[in-house]
Amino acid sequence: MPAMDDAAASIRHDPDAGRFSVVVDGVEAELDYRLDGDRMTIHHTGVPEAIAGRGIAGELVRAALARAAGWKVRAECAYSDAWIGKHPEYEALRA
Repeated sequence: MPAMDDAAASIRHDPDAGRFSVVVDGVEAELDYRLDGDRMTIHHTGVPEAIAGRGIAGELVRAALARAAGWKVRAECAYSDAWIGKHPEYEALRA
């Protein structure tokens, strides 16, 4: 199992597709979002069962929020909403 720092460092951002993704052990996990003006809406965070339980979804959310500097964030995805709730340092980003 790769270290979480390795997975976090491997996260790719495709702004044209509105997507953050990472491949761990040959399996891809993703976070999909839409940007409207200065608001990022996170629609979906998906981590396949084969790589679940390693904190990958949290690292995807963290990467998206780091990119959101200057934007407000609307977490439509239940996972990202709960993650922000557990990390008060990101609450100010909520739209």
